[in-house]
Amino acid sequence: MNAEPEAGGGSRRLTSGPGTLLVWLYGVMVVGAVSRSVFQIATDFDKAPLAYTLSAVAGVVYGFITYSLVRGGETARRAARVCCAAELVGVLAVGTWTLVEPSAFADSTVWSDYGMEYLFIPVLLPVSALFWLRRARTATR
Repeated sequence: MNAEPEAGGGSRRLTSGPGTLLVWLYGVMVVGAVSRSVFQIATDFDKAPLAYTLSAVAGVVYGFITYSLVRGGETARRAARVCCAAELVGVLAVGTWTLVEPSAFADSTVWSDYGMEYLFIPVLLPVSALFWLRRARTATR
């Protein structure tokens, strides 16, 4: 799918410059979160249903953001911003919850401890993406 036309006759690709790295990193996170959650749900769902479901939700959110960045255009940029903001809220909420009450989850999630098992990428990625999406909007005006 091509990028949507922008005001002014051109189109803005969200995958140019730093956007390419964001797409790659989000793609890696999709694979990591989805494969982890599918395996955990298939083998040990009774052990930690909340944690494994949250990891699956994270994978779906990562997938939607990746798709939006690749699609490009103003509508996709806005959708990606909403998802990145929701992702950041989720990472901060779950990360704080796991630090304040470590026994709240029977097993870790992708967002536990702010994504420490994933080199803190889950907390750094939405912040970086929000800055990039804001810059991409400014560049199209």
